Amino acid sequence: MRRVPLPAPDPRTPWREAEFCVVDLETTGLDLRRDEIVSYGAVPVRHARIPCAEVVYRQLRPARPISVAAMTVHGLRGADLADAPPLGDVVDELVELLSGRVPVAHAAWVERAFLDRALRPRGRRLGRTMIDTAGLLRACHLADRDTGREPNLESSATRLGLPVHTPHHALGDAFTTAQLLLALATRLERRSRPVTVGQLYALSRS
Repeated sequence: MRRVPLPAPDPRTPWREAEFCVVDLETTGLDLRRDEIVSYGAVPVRHARIPCAEVVYRQLRPARPISVAAMTVHGLRGADLADAPPLGDVVDELVELLSGRVPVAHAAWVERAFLDRALRPRGRRLGRTMIDTAGLLRACHLADRDTGREPNLESSATRLGLPVHTPHHALGDAFTTAQLLLALATRLERRSRPVTVGQLYALSRS
């Protein structure tokens, strides 16, 4: 079945005029084909501001057990999620959150893989443009390119004087990532005006 990409802003849109949706996921593990989402946080960014009243946090009941390694990171147990809805019940909310916005994540390849799989039953997928704050850190020379590891979210935020919100909690990490996006886009803007959505995407992949 051909999957239709979610609508997104024109890449030529100046970043301050675009809407973003910063997403963080916690999962049962890191097998991109089999593991499942157990919680997500979504933080909108509109006109370079975070409308805090519109943030979303959701816990989900997975069909497979949570690995010990994942549980050690995010602290969610199967018993904590027993009354939560399954992913299939909230896919339409994810579609609504992401439609018309540029998706953003830290080390975005993980979120992209899980979100694309979540959207598949609705015949949808993410569009091409997803901004990775880990890549933007490298583009701003705030993270090494040759370590083979993604720059740590918390230490990167601290280095820029940004608050760190509840590490390894989906909404806390989404908030931290949203603030990182604003700080890095503003820094890049000082070099060249205006900075567009497409330029942020290209820099995050460079």
